[in-house]
Amino acid sequence: MSAFRTEKDSMGELQVPAEALYKAQTQRAVNNFPISGLTMPRQFIRALGLIKSAAAKVNQDLGYLDAERSAAIQSVAAEVAAGDHDSHFPIDVFQTGSGTSSNMNSNEVISTLASRMVADGVHPNDHVNMGQSSNDVVPTAIQLASSLAVQEQLLPALDHMVEVIDRRAEELADVAKTGRTHLMDAMPVTFGQELKCWSSQLSSGRQRLRDSLKRMTALPQGGTAVGTGINAHPEFGPRIARQLTELTGFGFTSADNLFEGISSQDVSVEMSGQLRTIACTVMKIANDLRWMNSGPLAGLSEIALPSLQPGSSIMPGKVNPVIPEAAAMVCAQVIGNDATVTVAGQSGNFQLNVMLPVIAHNLLQSIEILANAGRCLADSAIAGFTVNHDSIAKALERNPILVTALNPVIGYEKGAATAKKAYAEGRPIKEVALQETGLSADELDRLLDPTPMTRGGIIE
Repeated sequence: MSAFRTEKDSMGELQVPAEALYKAQTQRAVNNFPISGLTMPRQFIRALGLIKSAAAKVNQDLGYLDAERSAAIQSVAAEVAAGDHDSHFPIDVFQTGSGTSSNMNSNEVISTLASRMVADGVHPNDHVNMGQSSNDVVPTAIQLASSLAVQEQLLPALDHMVEVIDRRAEELADVAKTGRTHLMDAMPVTFGQELKCWSSQLSSGRQRLRDSLKRMTALPQGGTAVGTGINAHPEFGPRIARQLTELTGFGFTSADNLFEGISSQDVSVEMSGQLRTIACTVMKIANDLRWMNSGPLAGLSEIALPSLQPGSSIMPGKVNPVIPEAAAMVCAQVIGNDATVTVAGQSGNFQLNVMLPVIAHNLLQSIEILANAGRCLADSAIAGFTVNHDSIAKALERNPILVTALNPVIGYEKGAATAKKAYAEGRPIKEVALQETGLSADELDRLLDPTPMTRGGIIE
């Protein structure tokens, strides 16, 4: 038995694997784009399935598609959305810039399966793609997939990170430590204050995401080829949005200007920028953890991260901060992805952006890996680190910058001289200040107590 079958499209005949659910147009794309081996993301294929299901239902309601074909398309499209046929979506990310190949891939797979349920068959263009163009389906799929991924993956991950960080901040609210600016010793802060800064950054990023979702969930479906809506009922787009809301449980609307949603990818560029900002926050957290964990003898050694795996193939006993390192690499990838999305977003010449597949790939990858890395960082690093209280206390005791609290009493110049002497002689600041300032031991104990300094104001 032959391993191939012959399929035909408007350009002629070609060979397709015998077991493939797709047809000629998908095979042409497979032949044309043997570039990266990267196929379109699972969330994007899910979105295509949801759109095709919604379109079949709307076309039936509008009287353009018979009930039997509509039911068959909806049933099969739900299987595509669920991931049952992902192996039949082989097209490379680096394909035609409109994503037409991937849209036809979904049309062909659904047509093949639905035709097994309908005596007269289901045509990929005339039935599955009815009232649609790749030019509005693919931008809609990007927005739908990204909106769902943010709401189902990233926002819950950020919620979890904030919850874990806030819990640790509460546990360590009164533990004072040396603050640092320019990586140099500075006035003391508490662990609670340091961690609360992290959670505040993440909460701001979370709010930015929610704000961007207002625009990401306004879909351009219904604009068809160029935004005019040719071959689509005027109610098609709004009804698709309502049907997708019903299918997903998340709110979607029809875009006010369908031309904008097809010719530009400003919503994706905006969303990618929010992901880049969150990546900057997560990288700061990861690097703060790495610095605090550094040592255990020659570094800061303020905390000990959980020991998860051997850290060296040659140095026995070495343990590295592997989770913060992995998170930092994810952040670097997200920042790089944002550069790609930014360049791709500029490629909306006249009525169509022509870098849609690479936008989908980078945007959805950023959402997924940020969500996964955030959970790893929260659960495998932040939740379980222990504080090295002795190391922190010794560093605080010898921190000459504490002399700042004496400025209102002895003045800046005297304080600077006292601090320099403490640095030069490697002695605790209280010991040097007792000799240099004329203040009593009791006064210095009160004025140089690190904990009140973390609350701000003038120490009196």
